[in-house]
Amino acid sequence: MPGMNLFEALRPWTEVIFEQVPGIELFDAHTHLGGNDPDGMKQTPDELVSSLRTAGARGAFTFPFHEPDGYREANDAVIEAARQAPDGLLIPFCRVDPHDDPLPEAERALAAGARGIKLHPRAEEFTLDHPNVRPLIALADERSLPVLIHAGRGIPALGLHAVQLAEAFPNARLILAHAGICDLSWIWRVAGDLPNLLFDTAWWIPTDFETLFSLVPPGQIVFASDAPYGNTLISAAFQMRWALQLGFSADQIRSIAAEQSLRLAAGAPLQPAGPAIGEREKAPHLLLDRVAFFLLFSAMGAMRGVDPTEMLALARLACDVPDEIDDAPVFASIRGLLDDYEAYAAENPDERRRITFLILAATVARTPDVPIPPAALARDRDSAPRSAAAR
Repeated sequence: MPGMNLFEALRPWTEVIFEQVPGIELFDAHTHLGGNDPDGMKQTPDELVSSLRTAGARGAFTFPFHEPDGYREANDAVIEAARQAPDGLLIPFCRVDPHDDPLPEAERALAAGARGIKLHPRAEEFTLDHPNVRPLIALADERSLPVLIHAGRGIPALGLHAVQLAEAFPNARLILAHAGICDLSWIWRVAGDLPNLLFDTAWWIPTDFETLFSLVPPGQIVFASDAPYGNTLISAAFQMRWALQLGFSADQIRSIAAEQSLRLAAGAPLQPAGPAIGEREKAPHLLLDRVAFFLLFSAMGAMRGVDPTEMLALARLACDVPDEIDDAPVFASIRGLLDDYEAYAAENPDERRRITFLILAATVARTPDVPIPPAALARDRDSAPRSAAAR
């Protein structure tokens, strides 16, 4: 498939989600702007706006990448980008470093138009009990502002201190990024008692999504992509599948996808969307679980520069099931996504986003009750026959 467009190839997987939830909109609660991050990632305002337009999104929270030389100029650039963005599409957050007298910069940026604060404990090497963090959360409490906090791997005691801050400052809206994976094993138990403690979905591992969507109240989950590491349109394709798989109502899904974030952006009161559904008994799907396992190993290897060919071959073999298996169309759609991955990776061997096909395929293997795009089913009917044993 020469010149494959990643977004158009995966758009049907988002559209099939939208078809299940009337009136759903997207608001991306986690995006970046800038070009100086040491990891090499970049995104311009025009690129972000174009990406949001492609997704038909209502808007996005956006903030600077890591800026080793400080955040004053970067914050001003984000605020100006939001000012120039059409239809108020970008909601600017200021980013501050607790080691660098952050309160004056936060107050200055907020006066200039910022509408939230971003903290990154890992990049700036601090914990949330740093003495300069509490005044920032107090400021957010006074103004009912959101504070988005990187909550990925390798951050000691983040969850404990986040809970303490949420308890002390109930009008501050603390958003733990990346599904709060650093503390997800326990923080779900107290989350329901802290409605101002939220979690964004800027992540990709299926088991973490199943945990988050099962154990945290849906009104405390907000959709996010981590753009440009992720993408608004494509993230919806695999993240929202979990809400459908687990039986969320349309109202709950609309809350996660946009409505709660729009309240955060407006400084409006947050609205609950019901209690957490809790862990539910389900029969294992051994054949699909095998596929998901191989695909996750493939994605992790590709992320780290390891050739995933061998694991992908095992994933293909694991999809070679008899036609009479109830979920045979799910296996077929996964094979189609692997075809797309291989075609796209051949043309774009160094692009990080190529693994999106694998992440979506692994998610599809774990969410077999959610519809498959008609185009994916039609394509499989037109594909070459599989082995005689499988037929």
